[in-house]
Amino acid sequence: MSKRIVLLSFFVLFFIGLKAQNRYVVVDSGFVFKNPPFKSCHASTIVELEDGTVLCAWFGGDQEGHNNVSIWTSGFKGSSWTYPALVADGVINDSTRFACWNPVLYNDKNTAYLFYKVGKSPSTWWGEYKKSTDNGKTWSKSIKLPDGILGPVKNKPIKAGNVILNPSSTETTGNTKWKSFIEISDKKFEKWKKIPIDTVSDFKVIQPTLLRYSKNKLQALMRSDSNEILQSWSSDNGKSWSKITSTHIQNPNSGIDAVNLKDGNKLIVYNPTQKGRDWWEGRNKLSVLETTDGRIWFDVLVLEEHIKGEFSYPAIIQLKNGNIFITYTYDRKNIKYVLIKALE
Repeated sequence: MSKRIVLLSFFVLFFIGLKAQNRYVVVDSGFVFKNPPFKSCHASTIVELEDGTVLCAWFGGDQEGHNNVSIWTSGFKGSSWTYPALVADGVINDSTRFACWNPVLYNDKNTAYLFYKVGKSPSTWWGEYKKSTDNGKTWSKSIKLPDGILGPVKNKPIKAGNVILNPSSTETTGNTKWKSFIEISDKKFEKWKKIPIDTVSDFKVIQPTLLRYSKNKLQALMRSDSNEILQSWSSDNGKSWSKITSTHIQNPNSGIDAVNLKDGNKLIVYNPTQKGRDWWEGRNKLSVLETTDGRIWFDVLVLEEHIKGEFSYPAIIQLKNGNIFITYTYDRKNIKYVLIKALE
């Protein structure tokens, strides 16, 4: 390749990146609640319901893993949030109770689904879900998923024709590595099939988020312990997946989420740092990247940048009006929301 072509490519990418940096603006931001009935919270998820409400869920209690940690929800419509409502807990009987973890919301026409995990730890938890047919005001009794199926572990499912692709993973202890899967279900979440992502890889990967590039081409972006986001590709609409490879996107083993926009662009929200000695180090900065092809990414927004603290586990969706809604953990004390608009 000639120097002239290399320079031309560089300038093209430079101007594309410069345009991307000026394309998104924050139009609203704030916190989901005040004076909550719990000490700590984490792992938010969001969905837009049929009546236009943005429903947010998270787990909250004394601290992550404590048996009083439950799933809470709050709705945003107009300019304010409803007070947190307790919608699921890990109570088994009068003497046994487990923590709840990582809720994931999904909406299909007039039915909203709330997936979550129950158990002592990520290595032993199991999956449950509830349904709502009144825009999140009331919920069904909990339904336990089949053995070996966890449901979407952190990030939202996506449709693939007549089935749903649920990004999932396991975090076992000992010599077994973290592994990511796609759990394919029917639209009513009654029949399930588990598809592995690169079973022979030595990489430890969990909590995939899915992006679509064409009718059959998908990308799974995954959290890893390798100081970067890793990826796998599918060319058959999620039925099989390629070997896990690098994205060269820095990340400190912290949760991510991504979204397909109506204009064909894709966004990912992530911590653009490296891990430290403690698990929470590196979560003090939270940023947004944009791509069109899943291979070249451009910085578009910095949501948080602090000397210390935890601003992590984002969730991102695009609303029907085109605006982009993001929520994330704010220092384990609150859930912060940011509303973004793409300029023409």
